[in-house]
Amino acid sequence: MPELPEVEVVRAGLERHVVGARLAAVEVLHPRPVRRDPRGPAGFVAALSGRQVEAARRRGKYFWLPLDNGDALLGHLGMSGQMLVQPAGAPDEAHLRVRFGLDLSGVPAHTELRFIDQRMFGGLLVSAGGAELPPEIAHIARDPIDPEFDDDLFVARVRRRTAGIKRLLLDQGLISGVGNIYADEALWRTRLHGDRSGDRLRRGQVVELLGHVRDVLGEALAQGGTSFDALYVNVNGESGYFERSLAAYGQEGLPCGRCGTPIRRVAFMNRSSFFCPRCQVRPRSAGS
Repeated sequence: MPELPEVEVVRAGLERHVVGARLAAVEVLHPRPVRRDPRGPAGFVAALSGRQVEAARRRGKYFWLPLDNGDALLGHLGMSGQMLVQPAGAPDEAHLRVRFGLDLSGVPAHTELRFIDQRMFGGLLVSAGGAELPPEIAHIARDPIDPEFDDDLFVARVRRRTAGIKRLLLDQGLISGVGNIYADEALWRTRLHGDRSGDRLRRGQVVELLGHVRDVLGEALAQGGTSFDALYVNVNGESGYFERSLAAYGQEGLPCGRCGTPIRRVAFMNRSSFFCPRCQVRPRSAGS
């Protein structure tokens, strides 16, 4: 699933290519991607047609395009969603779901914004009055690269919780946008096992971990995100390259870059965790 760096790369691309454009000829080619919009496909089209895009924003893994009437186009990429800017004459992608004609002075004529989603876990909706912050995502915490993220509050909340630290990193009400890949990478850098409970961590450990989270996210952003397959691309269809820099995630059986011990994989919340069993010692018992 695309995580914060991948969604931020997409948001930045939308900011470059779509902001200032008027949405024209909105077309829903499959109803599932707009299933969360109470207006239905026809109402979704009507609410967006002719509206001008004022900005491109993001919170965690959600992005939104504020519109000139105070509403917003809110989106989530799910497992395989893509937002591509294409010439209108380009062939339709196999899994094209929603098409927006773009009318923007200085942009080549007949440019389109396309939402492609093979697995259709992602989606789009019109958020009424959501230009500043869509109410549908107001419960999601700020992410660690947000200038208004409160470090002290995060540290204090982590140290009051008995859940494992990886589970806390994935808690969108506590910190958003980190995701499975970057949690494993930050924990490896901090030499913490994901099962270590928050209330057994020293303040300095949580501060160090938060620093590594920011470092990992920043490095991934600089490399365009992580692309394990062709499903994640930026708005120009280009893949990210951070996969080449991963030290823990996806490295099962390969030697740890610090100590040479083979990286281990374990099941975690219907996905996988990767860690070094020597550098990241597993707690002897729950809460230890």
